[in-house]
Amino acid sequence: MEFKDLGLTPSLLRNIRNTGYEIPTPIQQATIPLVLEGKDVLGCAQTGTGKTAAFALPILQRLKALPPKRNAKVIRSLILSPTRELALQTWENFQLYGKGEGLDSTVIFGGVGQGGQVEALHRGADIVIACPGRLLDLMGQGLVRLDWVEIFVLDEADRMLDMGFIHDVRKIVRSLPEERQTLLFSATMPPEVEKLALDLLTEPENVKVDPVTSTVEAIDQCLYYVDKANKKHLLAQLLEDPDVESALVFSRTKHGVDRIVRDLKRKNIEAAGIHGDKSQNARQTALNRFRTGECRVLVATDIAARGIDVAGLSHVINYDMPMEPEAYIHRIGRTGRAGRTGKAISFCCIDEVKQLNQVEKLIGKRLHEEKSDWPMEITTPTPPKVREPRPAKLDARGNAVPERRKAAVPAARPAHARPKASSERIVIGRDGKVRPGTGRPVRRINRNKKRS
Repeated sequence: MEFKDLGLTPSLLRNIRNTGYEIPTPIQQATIPLVLEGKDVLGCAQTGTGKTAAFALPILQRLKALPPKRNAKVIRSLILSPTRELALQTWENFQLYGKGEGLDSTVIFGGVGQGGQVEALHRGADIVIACPGRLLDLMGQGLVRLDWVEIFVLDEADRMLDMGFIHDVRKIVRSLPEERQTLLFSATMPPEVEKLALDLLTEPENVKVDPVTSTVEAIDQCLYYVDKANKKHLLAQLLEDPDVESALVFSRTKHGVDRIVRDLKRKNIEAAGIHGDKSQNARQTALNRFRTGECRVLVATDIAARGIDVAGLSHVINYDMPMEPEAYIHRIGRTGRAGRTGKAISFCCIDEVKQLNQVEKLIGKRLHEEKSDWPMEITTPTPPKVREPRPAKLDARGNAVPERRKAAVPAARPAHARPKASSERIVIGRDGKVRPGTGRPVRRINRNKKRS
């Protein structure tokens, strides 16, 4: 089957050819005709199978063919993405596929100033690709209205749940018109996503391509057992291989990303890093350098496990095994995309054997073990860290300052020892003295004050 068999217009087919794609993927073959018919779709396919084009192409065709419900420039299609990188990549795909279609699109995400995004919205955007946080912020300022949205897409729904965006998504959905077409796409389908789909979709068509736990067959997967301290040496050795044209290295932590980049630069290997603590401009600069080939090694946390599509990415290296086994599938899915081959290499120290077993159980096979110059020698897991007591305060001479004793709280007197409340009224006499009595209180008069 070819793209022309899916009912797409000649202009879209021309744009597809210009991007280099010729044969649609299974998720595109199953989804595009359904979206063109105006049906709600629940799509589930493994990462790297072309889900973005599966909804972008029919959305462009439907919006161009259907007259807008309002003459003014309004948002007609909204696509929600969990990360800035995925939102930017989706917007770039709309730009490529929609060239010459007469439809404007813009992207909205946090981490940068909102001025340029607000200006783009004021100029008018038929299609908006947005991250939930920034979109809600602009909605709260009255800068975005969703009253005329005709097609709503929730992309990477399972990732939305993992990142805690479920409540934001529901708030946004409440601002959408009830009469709309809704598309929900996800790489995995946990029960929470299925429940969300039931709330959002109306009589949806289910499209499932490949098991949600499968990995791309074109990816060659292997494993190195190596001690934690020697991982940096093994990584540098592997990256010296000419076959490694480009490599995406995954670290479990943000500090780990920075440390790996420093270690590689000491070995004269140019590398860039991206993680959540870096600004959006820094992240985008590093990603652009990697895509253009200026830097052939990109080190990242799981923020890059989805949504980053680098043409011809040859290697993915798991410097640290992921804590969640599903993340392994998303990580290695950055290579071997669109029918290409790729290689995924994983490092495992003694403290990560449990995570390795979970990954192998999920994918249903054992990873092929490779030998290296740094075989694993430490076979005793690192004991968990014991929380040490807070150090004592020191004075100028370095001596411990004794802790101040808290003032003792006086014990409450027993009820029988407390004075009984008197029912008598207090009377102030002419001499200003207080005495008990039952008469009416007398107000003290300042005799020095002149009477008016």
